[in-house]
Amino acid sequence: MAYVIAEPCRSQRCAACYAVCPAGAIGGDYHDEQMYIDPDRCIDCGLCQEACPSGAIFLEEDLPEAWAEYARLNREYFRRPPT
Repeated sequence: MAYVIAEPCRSQRCAACYAVCPAGAIGGDYHDEQMYIDPDRCIDCGLCQEACPSGAIFLEEDLPEAWAEYARLNREYFRRPPT
């Protein structure tokens, strides 16, 4: 089960998670609303969750129901065609 970046990232988007991810599973450009985790590359180490100052990162199974759509948004971010 991969980690998911949820709504609190939208107000922070600091990329602390990106800096610590050993799998290179986190993406997001300057024009994106938030950072995203690729569930196919995530190795479930939890370093991103520890580094996140806004508490925006959850294991998918622990994702609050109010933010359930973020699991889909994270997956879809890495499946979209390149721009």
